[in-house]
Amino acid sequence: MTDPTALTRLCPPPQTQPAPIDWGRIEAELDMRLPEDYKQLAAAYGPGSYGGDYITIYHPHGVTLYVNLTGPMSSRIREYLQRDYDQGTYPVPYDPQHLFAIGGTEGGQKLFWITEPVNAPDSWRVAINEDKGSRWFTYDGNLTNFLVAVISGEIDNLPFSNLLGLPACFTPSVPPPFEVGDPPMRAPVDTEDIRNWARANGFQVPPRGRIPRQVREAWEQAHPI
Repeated sequence: MTDPTALTRLCPPPQTQPAPIDWGRIEAELDMRLPEDYKQLAAAYGPGSYGGDYITIYHPHGVTLYVNLTGPMSSRIREYLQRDYDQGTYPVPYDPQHLFAIGGTEGGQKLFWITEPVNAPDSWRVAINEDKGSRWFTYDGNLTNFLVAVISGEIDNLPFSNLLGLPACFTPSVPPPFEVGDPPMRAPVDTEDIRNWARANGFQVPPRGRIPRQVREAWEQAHPI
């Protein structure tokens, strides 16, 4: 199901129409297709938090790097998970390369898309884990339905009690005042430009799919903001 009606009835979106989103540019920058339910969710609500400002979903117009869909958080979280996965620090039930962080909670949990199969984003499920702990929960449905299930209390086996009884409301994000030291946003980059640069500088990169983290980091170091 991709229709956000169940969520908008339960948790009305802002009356002010959010700014339009260039999905072609966003998907090109991420180098992957996105689920249709997420696109409808992001277009209807804009950046912000659900359940009394408790669940934040990353958005293409996120007001800081840390809540922006194309910001650094997903790759950083995946790096931490990969380390835990390799070292066995905390059990990770999925290959971290198939987890894409899509949000988080005030209680420290992280929300993920399980990006399998990678070319069928509308079939991606949602996973949530606790901060620095071993508990995971997998929701067999899309992100929009997960929000409906949590806010309405439909999920009766969720291991995180702080996600129970959330108010049915949405809080739009307010851009923070810019402060010296805040990291500037990098302009969107065509991933093919990164691939061409990488090949010219001796890196091995796949012709399609995600660009390896070390390659993207090397490109960013060579092209400072």
